[in-house]
Amino acid sequence: MNPLFNPIRIGDISLTNRIVMAPLTRNRAGPGQVPTALMATYYAQRASAGLIIAEATQISQVAQGYRDTPGIHNREQIAGWRRVTEAVHARGGCIALQLWHVGRISHVSLQPSGRSPVSSTGRRANAKTYTLKGFEDVSHPRALRSAELPAIVDEYRRAAGAAMDAGFDGVEIHGASGYLLDQFLRDSINDRADYYGGSPDNRVRFPLAVVGAVAAEIGAGRTGLRISPVTPVNDAGQDSDAQALFNLFIDRLASLNLAFVHVIEGSTSGPRDAVPFDYAALRQRFKRDGADGAWIINNGYTRSSAVAAVTNGSADLVAFGRAFVSNPDLVFRLRLDAPIAPLNRDTLYGGGAAGYTDYPQLDLAAAISA
Repeated sequence: MNPLFNPIRIGDISLTNRIVMAPLTRNRAGPGQVPTALMATYYAQRASAGLIIAEATQISQVAQGYRDTPGIHNREQIAGWRRVTEAVHARGGCIALQLWHVGRISHVSLQPSGRSPVSSTGRRANAKTYTLKGFEDVSHPRALRSAELPAIVDEYRRAAGAAMDAGFDGVEIHGASGYLLDQFLRDSINDRADYYGGSPDNRVRFPLAVVGAVAAEIGAGRTGLRISPVTPVNDAGQDSDAQALFNLFIDRLASLNLAFVHVIEGSTSGPRDAVPFDYAALRQRFKRDGADGAWIINNGYTRSSAVAAVTNGSADLVAFGRAFVSNPDLVFRLRLDAPIAPLNRDTLYGGGAAGYTDYPQLDLAAAISA
């Protein structure tokens, strides 16, 4: 059998195949950042993935950085997500929720009372975000005081518990793509002179506290982490020694026995080898001493390269992103080596069913007889 379609157990979660639907921001949450019935339909259509990682979801109102993105910090949002998880489970799927704090990648119009976004730094990112006016430059952030960080750790913890209440099979902590945790990790962004800045030991401290709190709340076997060691998105400049930083970070995480680490290799939606980085060494650190957490890889993988990665042991699972937008039945297309339908970029962000739930399924009978 093609190894992509072998079942696997990651932590406490059993999956039917090794294909992951990566989290994809689509900006279709309803008023109050509540997930909608349309979102339930969208995810249910894609339930054949071994694991769906639902779109990035803010852990608090301050954590929001884009319009119409969902939250997981009040009863209405939990109830909305419960409709989604029930729809996916009814189709036999598994789904985790990505926990998100954007940090400085936000705009005052999206913040409570129009306050400044918060970050590890007071320096503004050279980046844009999606507001009621369209794409706008992000706002100047306020550097968080060290005394404020325990409360944010607790927001992550409570959001993870809320995800379990909503019926998710697990969570993925968003530690990638220049958002808050990445803003603490990289010395290109983190310019602090306190307990959480300066040395790599200090810069990993806050992200480790978040991961530890979430794992303690819901169990490490249902907790995953997403990282992107060298991606430049959201004005995330290269760390002065990304390899050493992430080697240390993974070493410190290893004892937690997380369900998975999900790594974006290279530049998001760009080349995987633009910046030299030894992902194999990182995986070996995560897997040392017989640890059984899963290693998920992501960024531009095709059917053939995904099969090769799982076959040669460089990954346990492979995540696909935009291919799942226009191919709700991507798993079947990959199984049959059928053509992958192109997406409509004009309908990626915001709107309704068009370009969201109206992509056609493969005609299986025609594909098999072809």
